[in-house]
Amino acid sequence: MPKVFLSPSTQEWNKYVTSGNEELYMNLLADRIEPYLRSCGISFIRNDPDRNVTGAISDSNSGNYDVHLALHSNAAPDNLSGKLRGIDIYFAPKSALSEKLANIIANNLKSIYSLPDKVQAVPTYSLGEVLRTKAVAVLCELGYHDNYADEAWIKNNLENIARNITNSLCDYFGIPFIPAGAIRWGTVTTNGSNLNIRNYPGLSGTIIGSIPNNATVMINGQTNGWYVVNYNGIIGYSNSDFITL
Repeated sequence: MPKVFLSPSTQEWNKYVTSGNEELYMNLLADRIEPYLRSCGISFIRNDPDRNVTGAISDSNSGNYDVHLALHSNAAPDNLSGKLRGIDIYFAPKSALSEKLANIIANNLKSIYSLPDKVQAVPTYSLGEVLRTKAVAVLCELGYHDNYADEAWIKNNLENIARNITNSLCDYFGIPFIPAGAIRWGTVTTNGSNLNIRNYPGLSGTIIGSIPNNATVMINGQTNGWYVVNYNGIIGYSNSDFITL
């Protein structure tokens, strides 16, 4: 199953135009993304807020992640302060997968941003968090926090942005998007055999683990007769007919 390194900004010195700062609101966004990732079966690790971008890159590269997702908001140069709006999703120009993910995220964000023609995927030749990570990486600049309208959009749409970005990750990974819900627990109830865990909610999914009969299992989501389960750290899909809540 997919694994994401979630890297919200640590730049508390980037003040928003009315109140708060970039680190605060990008971490509030990451807080809202986490339940969606969990419900969709996407495991994740979050960056250390006490480390800078170099630390985030190092921590990401020390693991095996499918995607490195950096969350930021933008600010215009001094001569244009407060005058710019828009969303830029930066990708590595030599990575087809990075460009693919950036385009998916940008296209989906157009449906919730007030100026869809100002949402774009952009190649970067300087952002280390995109160019120096081992995982496929994108950096999302989710509006200009020195602009009153963009600041308001970010603050008022954290939940919508979280849902939208997670939906994009599901599109990229080729798995169904599942709305966030409460964590539940269930007991495997088979005829005595083990219950398979698969990497896709269907019999065509590859078996990646199993759960013994009568075992207790964490349930993070549900889609079309399949539960998103976590058993001993193995995350995948199991047939809901054989799990009693």
